[in-house]
Amino acid sequence: MGARASIPDIVIGRLPIYLRALDRMIQEEKKYTSSHELGERLGISSAQIRKDLSHFGEFGKQGTGYNVQYLHDQIRHILKVDREWLMAVVGVGDLGRAIAHYRGFQARGFRVAALFDASPKLVGERVGDLTILPMEQLAAEIQRLGIRIAMIAVPAAEAQAVADRLVEAGVTALLNYAPISLAVPAGVRVQYIDPAAHLQHMTYYLTL
Repeated sequence: MGARASIPDIVIGRLPIYLRALDRMIQEEKKYTSSHELGERLGISSAQIRKDLSHFGEFGKQGTGYNVQYLHDQIRHILKVDREWLMAVVGVGDLGRAIAHYRGFQARGFRVAALFDASPKLVGERVGDLTILPMEQLAAEIQRLGIRIAMIAVPAAEAQAVADRLVEAGVTALLNYAPISLAVPAGVRVQYIDPAAHLQHMTYYLTL
């Protein structure tokens, strides 16, 4: 645990990008690749890729490079997505509904298994194979299913209260779509998805 804890978070953040490129290579039926080829595809230097992977072991051979399937499987194992993680979505408005319908999660190790909303108009509605449950059932259902990951797709004013309930129920990883920073206990990971912030980042570079 100590060695893993010392790996910079920015390195962990690049591993899914490498995995996505390797997924594509498998679809292309490529057997071997190199840090140079990966770097060209991703816009990352080959030296950075080698350095990142060296934190976890030796995966390539001099002269032949990396076996694509082997490296793919090893990164899945490192990221713990060689199993299926059940997820909850809180807030089943337009965004939450789109998340619930998105089919891309399952192939990458995740499945939406529970939906919650505070609106009596939405509770009981079917979304795909799931029924939207009231917030009063959140803790019991999350504990019943053993859910550790949740997505928050509620208005900013409600996000902190939702996060508090999820953490209390045992969730330790939150993906927050609300445009607000959350206060969570140590040991709870939060990732933020704010499309408007990314758009504002890009507009800086646009020519008027």
